[in-house]
Amino acid sequence: MGLSRPLVSGTLSFASISSSLDLFNPLQTTAYTSRSSRHFFTVFTIKDLGIVKYFLGMEIARGESGTCLNQRKYILDLLKSAGLLGCRSVATPLPLNCRLFLNDSSAYSQLDAYRRLVGRLLYLNLTRPDITYAIQQLSQFVATPSELHWDAAIHVLKYLKGCPSLGLFYPTDTPLVLNAYSDADWGTCPDTRRSLTGYCIILGGSLISWHCKKHATVFVSSAEAEYWALSTTVREMIWLSHLYEDFRVTLPLEKRGIN
Repeated sequence: MGLSRPLVSGTLSFASISSSLDLFNPLQTTAYTSRSSRHFFTVFTIKDLGIVKYFLGMEIARGESGTCLNQRKYILDLLKSAGLLGCRSVATPLPLNCRLFLNDSSAYSQLDAYRRLVGRLLYLNLTRPDITYAIQQLSQFVATPSELHWDAAIHVLKYLKGCPSLGLFYPTDTPLVLNAYSDADWGTCPDTRRSLTGYCIILGGSLISWHCKKHATVFVSSAEAEYWALSTTVREMIWLSHLYEDFRVTLPLEKRGIN
């Protein structure tokens, strides 16, 4: 289903691609969908269920102003399974000044519970870029989680309790401008001194790609980390331009900006 390559990053589903095509020409999207459907009917035995409204935990609402994607029901089911439907919400995905590292407290005994929770949060990242950094931090410790790691995962759930309906919105009326924002956190990992790279790419007013990853090597300076983040962002923008060309949408390179 996903088209993006990184593990902890935003992915583009068919619904979000169709929605972003609506930014340019809704009739073009309808024609493309009709051609695709006819081709599928000739190859496979399938049934057309109409416009998608709910798919694998993702709620899709379409209107005249645009398309909204969220995972509200998925979040509520996650909170219910964790016994946190009645908990008090918090304002941030992770506690302020939180730095997680190996062996920062006693080992957490229920490994399967921690791994299962992190896996479900990874899937939630499809429509919740606001928890991308928190998920990246938690996913580092699935082999040997500690009590503090489990507490941080529960903190993410308490944050989601306060905003289960947040998601992505793709407006139909937006300018054809592709903007990207990148950043790097040099030597942020207390165990390995490796850096984090993050970026988000916005098409008009729509967030279409985001990413947060710890690098495999140690950078000797903050400048090197920043340039690597910039390089990663540019590569993603080039890949997106080729993707949209496949959908007959041209994104001029000279109109792109990276900040």
